[in-house]
Amino acid sequence: MSAPFRADHVGSLLRPHELHDMREQVRMGKADAAKLKQAEDRLIREVVKLQEDLGLPSITDGEFRRDWWHIDFLAGFDGVELRRDEGDAYFDTKFKGADPKPPTMFVTNKLRRTKPSMVPHFQFLKSVVKKGTPKFTMPSPAMLHARGDRESIRKTYPNADNFWADLTRCYREEIADLYKSGCRYLQIDDTTIAMFGDPKVQETFRKLGDDPKKDVAVYAQAVNDAIREVPDDMTVAIHTCRGNFRSTWLAKGSYDYVAETAFSTIDVDGFFLEYDDERSGGFEPLRHIPKGKRVVLGLVSSKVPELESKDQLKKRIEQATQYVSLENLCLSPQCGFSSTHHGNNLTVEQEKAKLRLCIDTAKEVWGSL
Repeated sequence: MSAPFRADHVGSLLRPHELHDMREQVRMGKADAAKLKQAEDRLIREVVKLQEDLGLPSITDGEFRRDWWHIDFLAGFDGVELRRDEGDAYFDTKFKGADPKPPTMFVTNKLRRTKPSMVPHFQFLKSVVKKGTPKFTMPSPAMLHARGDRESIRKTYPNADNFWADLTRCYREEIADLYKSGCRYLQIDDTTIAMFGDPKVQETFRKLGDDPKKDVAVYAQAVNDAIREVPDDMTVAIHTCRGNFRSTWLAKGSYDYVAETAFSTIDVDGFFLEYDDERSGGFEPLRHIPKGKRVVLGLVSSKVPELESKDQLKKRIEQATQYVSLENLCLSPQCGFSSTHHGNNLTVEQEKAKLRLCIDTAKEVWGSL
């Protein structure tokens, strides 16, 4: 079985408290970056073993080197500047329950990639994985447009086409180096496309002067432009959900608003789709998934500790076969367990139980992973 796998996962895993504490010490000048990296390396080895012991076919570094699933990667490109609200001396105060608002991304110069953003992260992951396929996750290029300071983008790029051309070039260069480093399983993470199903989100974008329907098409094209030079032996999947922060979400609404454009045009091998509760609507939009593409049903919630019923999961998988053949379906949690450094409201044991449930259910439904 090639990726995406029958039992898969989105990527981020609960950060150990030791890592939180060490990163805060570095920000306060009480520890050095070299010690932090040593801790990250050791804890990533442990979380890799956790995944291997569970029997997961895809292995990530849990995104342990990141604070924010999207910002850290995008800030690796020249031209992206992070600014925090006045009064935030450093955002590690969020560990102490202060305002969890992330820094804002400003585009202050032309976007260029003069150094790798996260290629070394993957290189370390690959060096420690003994079983399974190392998977690297990166945010969709749409996230810089959707979450960045829009005025700074317009000022630096009066012509939006040039913005997208430069940004997606940065992506292609990063992906090419990931491929050279041995990456054969890449996941693009996106919270923009699915969120457009929420009328409140549509209105927010209209206030920015956008047409939400056009944005969906532009964002889909940006993903295609970012991955257009990917070799045939590199699997690319896209994960799109409605936000994930400390077990909360940012939007609700089905995939109907975006499915015809996004599902039919984004040229990936598989779609990781959030379907853990009624917020996501029904499976009908899956009819727009092209034949032969894999759909990873995010039926298991990474937000709540309660364990789903295996029988209910099987029932929902069967319902989805009305639109996608069983051989092209897979199962996973609906999102990561720790999209930001804070993590969702679960314990590591509950996280493991959720992942084990995906594995056990997949074996019973498909016979193998």
